Amino acid sequence: MALERRHVAALLALVSALSAPAPALAQKRSATPAKEPAAPSSTPPAPNAARVLDRIIDRPHTVAEIEAGIVALPGAPVSPGQRGGDTPFGTIGRGDATLQTGIHVLYRFTRELEIGAGALFAPSPTSDKEYGGLRGLQRTHSRSYFFLGVEGRYIPIHYDYFEAWVGVSVGGVVVADRFVTEGDSVPTILGTREVTIRTEGLGVGAQLGGSYYISENWIAGLNFRGYTWLLPDAARCSSIGDCATLSGTVLALESGLTIGYRLPL
Repeated sequence: MALERRHVAALLALVSALSAPAPALAQKRSATPAKEPAAPSSTPPAPNAARVLDRIIDRPHTVAEIEAGIVALPGAPVSPGQRGGDTPFGTIGRGDATLQTGIHVLYRFTRELEIGAGALFAPSPTSDKEYGGLRGLQRTHSRSYFFLGVEGRYIPIHYDYFEAWVGVSVGGVVVADRFVTEGDSVPTILGTREVTIRTEGLGVGAQLGGSYYISENWIAGLNFRGYTWLLPDAARCSSIGDCATLSGTVLALESGLTIGYRLPL
């Protein structure tokens, strides 16, 4: 009986030891903190380029552009030595060509349409010593151009940060022929050394181009224009035989690079 009681006591101690949790395991479990759920990322996803452009062009805004480019008149008379004009890129064509600068102010009231006004001016006309003027006088001739008018653009293509457009332009054009007598100053009774003859007319043209949004405010562009200038058929002349060198219908081709600044409304 004593042996049986001893076996029963040992069996109960073994069952009690197996059912109790291990102290080391319980301590390890209590020391391990519960994992917290990961916090959502605070960095927003990068905006899609098309959505950025839509946000810009869907609101009415104004754009002010400055332009630098070339104006070429294929049929403008010049001396044989000056054919192709004088541009930073050399001669262009067989007529006159020169540097042209300008400014445009455009109001965009929908994503496809904008209207505005522009002024274009040739600040450095081609100088020609062999054309025009009274024979026997050493004279220099130059011809500058100025255009002031309104324009409208239709913008059907929008892709990422790029747009393409077509348009029309109409306004007034002024051609200034300037003749300067070289050498010593002439006596006042014979007039001045410089004679300028201005010819005013109408300019009508078509244009196309593209724009790239560098940022939400800065825009770079490239444009091409073709104009028909309608000038008086009868050329004006000075008292000593200096006459306007352009008359009737004149073709003008222009190309320029622009940089613009967008003003949200």
